[in-house]
Amino acid sequence: MTVEGLKVSRSRHGPHEALDRFEVAMARYGMTIFTRIDHGAAAAKAGLELRPTVVLIFGNARAGTRLMQMVPTIAIDLPLKAVVWQDETGATWLSYNDPVWIAWRHGVVDDRSIDLVIEELAAIATEATTT
Repeated sequence: MTVEGLKVSRSRHGPHEALDRFEVAMARYGMTIFTRIDHGAAAAKAGLELRPTVVLIFGNARAGTRLMQMVPTIAIDLPLKAVVWQDETGATWLSYNDPVWIAWRHGVVDDRSIDLVIEELAAIATEATTT
């Protein structure tokens, strides 16, 4: 699956385990999870069905603040978001907003300030979905 501005990884784990693994890895990398939005649970309350779909909103003030100082409009895309979801075949996926795409969207000059975030998110996604 390809969606512009997203990094997408198929998980070896079910949605709940992939989500838990993602949260644990985030904490280890010093990122803060601000909230967890369970769209499946909200759908159930409304009497609707939705396969597991949970959004995490997360970030790191050290990285985000620097970007917002450079280009204040980037705050609309920060903190970062990721979604763990299950497709119609039962496969679990992890998708997150690509920091490179976000920086491009807001015209951030490539001063390499987001390189560490890019590397950490890739490592976290790999840990959550494959190990």
